[in-house]
Amino acid sequence: MGELPKTMKALVAYGLGDYRLELDYPVPECGPDDIIIKTEACGICAGDLKCMHGAAMFWGDEVQPRYVEPPFIPGHEFLGHIVKMGENVSGLSVGDRITADQIVPCGTCRFCKSGRYWMCQPHAIFGFQSGNNGGMAEYVRYPKNAVISRVPEEMPLEKALLIEPYGCSKHAVDRAQIGSEDVVVISGAGTLGLGMITYARMRNPALLIALDLADNRLEKAKEFGADLVMNPQKEDVTKKVLELTEGYGCDIYIEATGHPSSVQQGLNMIRKLGRFVEFSVFGQPATIDWSIIGDRKELDVLGSHLSPYCYPFVIRNIGNGSLKTDGVVSAMFPIEQWEEAFDHASGKYGDFKVAIRF
Repeated sequence: MGELPKTMKALVAYGLGDYRLELDYPVPECGPDDIIIKTEACGICAGDLKCMHGAAMFWGDEVQPRYVEPPFIPGHEFLGHIVKMGENVSGLSVGDRITADQIVPCGTCRFCKSGRYWMCQPHAIFGFQSGNNGGMAEYVRYPKNAVISRVPEEMPLEKALLIEPYGCSKHAVDRAQIGSEDVVVISGAGTLGLGMITYARMRNPALLIALDLADNRLEKAKEFGADLVMNPQKEDVTKKVLELTEGYGCDIYIEATGHPSSVQQGLNMIRKLGRFVEFSVFGQPATIDWSIIGDRKELDVLGSHLSPYCYPFVIRNIGNGSLKTDGVVSAMFPIEQWEEAFDHASGKYGDFKVAIRF
């Protein structure tokens, strides 16, 4: 491979609401421990949308500090082919098709040293800080500690783009510890919810129920393995779940909508001693009566963050068809149409996953 170009097309976030398409942004330098990939495509995450729209968890408020470090290139759902490697990199070759976990662990904090790298204390994630620019650019640098996975060359791009989101879906379902006698409710059937549904089906629960406000998503949830699908706008889903469970409630509730009403709904329909898994990124605070969690139901409430150790399983099972993917990546746009891509990624036109392609 010859020398890389000096400049590239990139979407750059300079500040809150200040996103600009740059046509001559500097191509990242390749240090001795680095890998440079030529990007194939980058999916747009709900987190990317919420960041662009100014969610406090990214830009900070009076309660939490700012997380982002502009100027940065967004995007953490990306993959590509290696075009340059530093002299210290081994085990890979120019031309290999690879992707990486969203987080770039430091390797030295308490969490990294105990194998829990996804909770790395410095918490550098692709696509939110200037030191770890993301995939909405023609070239991306993977630094030394990036958690690299190979992507089969024969895997179609629209399937490969689901490795990162489905990795997150798998971790959330693993946190739920689904057993074969459990009644499981997954609230939200967007890309991440669909990933949870198709993986939860592999765990063989007694009853798998999907909730969403969009009927096209519910149809896809049924196709991906949900036994029952319900629209909370059209029926009393809490009443229905209680009726299905002799009045006890579901054993497990996974919250994947990011809307506060889904949290309250879950606390209402889950049984005593049930397991509640919170996955979503919220654009606004969720206010609930915490006595439900403690004094009334003694619930296990678990969070789910990123996709630790999930990529190999996801890549293998997307490849063999065990994890369903048909129709999830519904649109791809060139980077010049990034505003249209972000607009479609909101779901307002019925899209599941939207990507920027290079």
